[in-house]
Amino acid sequence: MIGSTSRQASLFYFAFAKEVMAITDDVLDPLDELLNDPPLIDLAAQALAKRHVRSADFGRPSIAPDRLLRCVILKHVRGWSFRQLERELRASLLYRRFTRFYEDPIPDFSSFSRAFGLFGKDGTSQLHARVVQIAREQSAASGQKLRTDTTAVETNIHHPTDSSLLADGIRVLTRGLKRISAACETGALKVVDHQRAAKRHVLEICRAAKTLSEAGREKLKESYGKLIALTRGLTRQTAKVLDQLKAGKLVAQAGTLATVSQAQAQLRHFLPLTEKVIAQAQARIFEGQTRHPDKILSLFEEHTVVIRKGKAHKPNEFGRLVRIDEVENGIVSHYDIASNNMADQQQWKPALESHQQIFDQAPYLATADRGFWSAANEALAEEMGVQRVVLPGRGRLSKQRAAHQKERWFRRGQGWRAGIEARISTLKHRFGMFRAYYKGEAGFERYIGSCVAAQNLVAIVRTQNTKLKQSCRSG
Repeated sequence: MIGSTSRQASLFYFAFAKEVMAITDDVLDPLDELLNDPPLIDLAAQALAKRHVRSADFGRPSIAPDRLLRCVILKHVRGWSFRQLERELRASLLYRRFTRFYEDPIPDFSSFSRAFGLFGKDGTSQLHARVVQIAREQSAASGQKLRTDTTAVETNIHHPTDSSLLADGIRVLTRGLKRISAACETGALKVVDHQRAAKRHVLEICRAAKTLSEAGREKLKESYGKLIALTRGLTRQTAKVLDQLKAGKLVAQAGTLATVSQAQAQLRHFLPLTEKVIAQAQARIFEGQTRHPDKILSLFEEHTVVIRKGKAHKPNEFGRLVRIDEVENGIVSHYDIASNNMADQQQWKPALESHQQIFDQAPYLATADRGFWSAANEALAEEMGVQRVVLPGRGRLSKQRAAHQKERWFRRGQGWRAGIEARISTLKHRFGMFRAYYKGEAGFERYIGSCVAAQNLVAIVRTQNTKLKQSCRSG
């Protein structure tokens, strides 16, 4: 069942209470008041109710909704991992007070990981929407101005090469077959471990790739051929084992049915992905096809795509393209994760429509960089009611267009647009959005939403502090 948000104070904690109340923090103290919002706590309670069918009213008490919510925000405000979150909560009276754990035991980092995953994609987007609503209620976001930009967020994968992906396929398929073999009768399934041979072929490929001679290219093809043959033989054995399990020819021993079912599900997931890696490696090395459809970049984060943003130091990035829509006072009103590496021009219309849906009106000023510019996009913004459209043109400008972009309001709008670059940098380097560490496509979207929600809460606190300083003339 869901843990209670109201708890009786402990007599043993009384000795620490005075010391804890004396500790202050410029960010966490205002955040503590914002997170007392009942709709936010209800969203956390709804997430906890998804654990099992009767999690809301049956079973042992789980983590309380307010504690879960505060731990999610604290983790992303500080940019910690789950292990760091557990360690800091155990060691700090300030963080215990903020998360409302006080003298109670701190959960394990794996418990935090499972509890955070209960929010899911929809729960995280609802959490972000409520934070934006709080910003509107606090007069921190009026929606009069909008600036938007896109950025690449990496997925948690190694650099994708066909040789390393083939080695990954051999590793995960061998691991699943070994688990099934151990659960069945002795001798019923023989599994040969090719991981050492695969590693040797990968090292040969790495050395041959550095040699530009004809002999080096032949050695590269030879090593790739051996590695592909190993992987293809293992996929055939995996498919045969899955058919035998389905037909009942392989029977698990008593007490190992759950292990076999789990390994079988993993093999069914990774087998088609490994076969795609074999096909793309065969096409690139032996057929010269560098543009393979539906290219796999990771067996574990298969939603990863190649993103090219024109950076000299990093021409190819591996992750997902994220659009950030920002309004006044650093509030990110909306975020969107593209399914592929779409052009910025295609992102302008969704940004305006999302803003109109959130604020029930078009912005007075809408701006973006020159990648969003097109005559159709300018006309669309004016049709939707935007008074000031600041989209710098590309290429050689006409005299009329150059004079238009030199007007005072246009240049001021360009100057305000540049602030979103700093906002993206803050999201990446302070709130951890440089690389998404949650697993799967749903985990990626949940990670992005949590980073944005934490950033918005800090922006609301900063706006409140600014207004407080302006209201006090003595400083």
